[in-house]
Amino acid sequence: MPMPVSRRQPVDYDTVKLVGGWDQLTPSLSLGPGALRDVTNFEVSALPGGGYSRIAGYERYDGRPRPSDASYSVVQITSFTNTPTLGQTLTGFTSAATGVIVALGSNYLVLTKVVGTFTTSEVVKVGATTIGTATVNTTVFTPLQDAQYTQAAADNYRADIGAVPGSGAVRGVLNLTVSGVEKVFAFRDNAGGTAGAIYEASSSGWTAVALLYEVSFTAGAVATPADGATLTQGGVTATVKRACLQTGAWTGAGTGRLVITAPSGGNFAAGAATLTGGATCTLVGIQTAITISPGGRYAFATGNLGGSAESVRAYGCDGVNRGFEFDGVTYAPITTGTTTDTPTHVAVHAKHVFFAFRSSMIHSGLGTPFNWSTAAGASEIAVGNNLTNFIVQPGTTSSPALGVTTVDNYYTLYGTGSASWVLVGLNTGTGGITRTSQLLNQGYWLDDPGVINLRTSQNFGNFQTSSLTQHLSTFMTNQRSLVNTSIVNRGRSQYRLYFSDGQGLYMTVANGKFLGATKVSFPNTLYCAHSSDRSDYTERLFAGAATGGYVYELDRGSSFDGSAIDASLVFNWNFSRSPRTIKRYRKLSLEMQGNFYASINVGYALGYNTTERLQASTTAYDSGFSGVPHWDSFVWDAFTWDGQTLSPTEIQLRGSGENIQLTISSGTNYIQPFTINSAIYNLSGRRGVR
Repeated sequence: MPMPVSRRQPVDYDTVKLVGGWDQLTPSLSLGPGALRDVTNFEVSALPGGGYSRIAGYERYDGRPRPSDASYSVVQITSFTNTPTLGQTLTGFTSAATGVIVALGSNYLVLTKVVGTFTTSEVVKVGATTIGTATVNTTVFTPLQDAQYTQAAADNYRADIGAVPGSGAVRGVLNLTVSGVEKVFAFRDNAGGTAGAIYEASSSGWTAVALLYEVSFTAGAVATPADGATLTQGGVTATVKRACLQTGAWTGAGTGRLVITAPSGGNFAAGAATLTGGATCTLVGIQTAITISPGGRYAFATGNLGGSAESVRAYGCDGVNRGFEFDGVTYAPITTGTTTDTPTHVAVHAKHVFFAFRSSMIHSGLGTPFNWSTAAGASEIAVGNNLTNFIVQPGTTSSPALGVTTVDNYYTLYGTGSASWVLVGLNTGTGGITRTSQLLNQGYWLDDPGVINLRTSQNFGNFQTSSLTQHLSTFMTNQRSLVNTSIVNRGRSQYRLYFSDGQGLYMTVANGKFLGATKVSFPNTLYCAHSSDRSDYTERLFAGAATGGYVYELDRGSSFDGSAIDASLVFNWNFSRSPRTIKRYRKLSLEMQGNFYASINVGYALGYNTTERLQASTTAYDSGFSGVPHWDSFVWDAFTWDGQTLSPTEIQLRGSGENIQLTISSGTNYIQPFTINSAIYNLSGRRGVR
């Protein structure tokens, strides 16, 4: 009797690399199966092998211990005599150790901010109330519990961190390192909205930076005064914090201003004065208090015009007040002599400070940020329309390049000073939207067509532009008028835009190649941002909130300042190499990478989600997202991942269709970033589409 013929279909494997980023417009057949049709809070990985990484969170910052640095300890007890409340302080009766209770188990307490060491067999109390007797700790936590208790400890630290005092948006944030000391500053209007103020992050939270006084002089002689010199006129004295020479020379007929502490012994007046070190000057009149008018929007550029480590300074402007120099202690206004002396943009380039005033840019003398006279080498350069961005470009010492965008064009300024400046326009009609320029490997900024990349051409010193977001034109058209700020994360090779509706765009560039873009969505709208390299070659990113007054440190922790990170990936339809063939999909293997516990939800739709073919039943799921196509038509299952460095996650698939669309989501406040590198589908071919 002949053996029956097996009708089992052979199993094929379709390996998909998850690369390409978000694409709204390219037809499915022309787009790789690893590309995305929608995305929230994932980023394109710049690591070898690519993939998509769930973004890191952000957390409030004021200089006190950071939530993401919090840890927890466990005190196990024989049994509860009384049940404590979360947030209470547990004390060891014998050891006097203390800790704040952040979670309770059946026979243990989870503590943070522990001081001292609890001992076995001691009574533990909250105040005078006995909680129980400590015993040997035998608790073993799952990766999920570890993640949740770590987050509970972080939440306790988070509650200690305060907003910047005042009202309205945080108008500027600055991370400045001088002589190896890193400091973080925030600029915000006062509670009444009548003046601006500066605050420094400290171990006790935000502390006000004192604004000083300034007094003008008309002549100097004999010697150059140093910062820290004592200004004396009769019985009136003050300490000079910054000597601002505006014209001439100290050993000749110099003029300028002295930024000084509050005078002792009365007020200064017009007349001769002396400074320690032998310098003399003639004061114009009484000193005046330095004040900051409210409502500015700050821009900063850091530079070293003096050459020593101590002369690293931040130069800034806000469109409402005079520009200024700031070293972390002394806020020194810069008077340029312009009729309306309220610059909107700033750059430090070729040892000059540049300010933008509508359709002109003017710059200081060489190495003299307070001297804006033509005799010192200062000059004005017109650009024909309102200037919107400065971009310091890569160059050489003999031919540095400063990029300039206006509302309708791009220019490059070549040269090293007023005698050699050459302004070259691209004449492409490519302008720039304000507050969007950043330097990564090249210059990036946003214009009406999308994000522009300024590439160095084959002939050194010349540049050409290209748009990188044509495939996201729908999103960019909706968002370009909502830009609040931009920033780069060099460690992740990313250029980022943040919008006033809480959304953002992350673009990843590695080795000069654009790898793709993704969308993020934050519950807190970012109004301003600043990144800086530190002395240890790492990077920290800070942002100021549009409301609430908080400063956030970006790319820290597992949450959005305590709130869940709702993240999702919706992939392009995958035809598994045969667009017109029905396939039976059997299994999916996702390769994931990371160091901590993670949990994901996986869903899929078949055959363009057609109603003509039976779709698998839907599992109830409250996604909490919006804007994801046919979300409720996906089949959902939940998977946990134990946080191995590299691990496949096996997922059962059921159903047939000519293609499959995969969706992945995650939505908690305790999962650290993880990366999904690739997907392998197990499938069997069936027949052609009729």
